[in-house]
Amino acid sequence: MFSFTDSQRIGVGLMGFGVFFLLFGIVLYFDRVLLAFGNILFISGLPFIIGLRDTFHFFRQRQKLRGSSFFLGGIVLVLLRWPAIGMLCEGYGLYLLLRSSLPLVSEFIANIPVLGLILTLPVFSTMSRRFSEGASKV
Repeated sequence: MFSFTDSQRIGVGLMGFGVFFLLFGIVLYFDRVLLAFGNILFISGLPFIIGLRDTFHFFRQRQKLRGSSFFLGGIVLVLLRWPAIGMLCEGYGLYLLLRSSLPLVSEFIANIPVLGLILTLPVFSTMSRRFSEGASKV
């Protein structure tokens, strides 16, 4: 099992509430207040989990600068009252930031009993294959 420090537990809680508010804001037709609150909680939880220096290093890596700029620019757009466009930018930025780990995530999900069966459906198996091909090009 995993053992977390107290600061990592705080970070997991902040990020969990951030994801909750982000999803709740999307369900309520891109409510900008909930989206902004979710973004602030999510971003503030990340340094608690991996550390402040590693957080800055993750976002400032040369190959991830485009993804970082889209993600952080999306947060700024949400805060400037453009929630739909901001969330699209954030989603694209997250994809660019995390696309190298998508094959690992899809392999992990394939080993979960119920979700693994869903991934064998033609639509999801094609997407999984594209993620693994795209990651090998990066």
